[in-house]
Amino acid sequence: MRIAAPLFVCIGSFALSACLVRTAAEVVTAPVRVGSKAVDLATTSQSEADEKRGREIRKREERLGTLERRYDQEITRCRDGDDAACDAARATYAELRQTLPTIPAEPEDD
Repeated sequence: MRIAAPLFVCIGSFALSACLVRTAAEVVTAPVRVGSKAVDLATTSQSEADEKRGREIRKREERLGTLERRYDQEITRCRDGDDAACDAARATYAELRQTLPTIPAEPEDD
């Protein structure tokens, strides 16, 4: 029994020192981990930028489609003699002309 007590003390001190070393290492590396996480959140990767650009282009294409459908309806009513529809068609056409250049052209197949 007398041999067991010093053995437990030695094992306990090694375990305690390993725990202290591990804790000290975590405390020292914590600012680096936090800083790298902040940099990662603050920067945008190329794939994220591409996804964002794709979403913006799709949104503009949807808007263009909506404007074209509305213009077709308004111009039809205008041809039937509705003066208010003619005014609305002019406004829609102006917005359509502004939206069109913001959408990239599709590549041509050779």
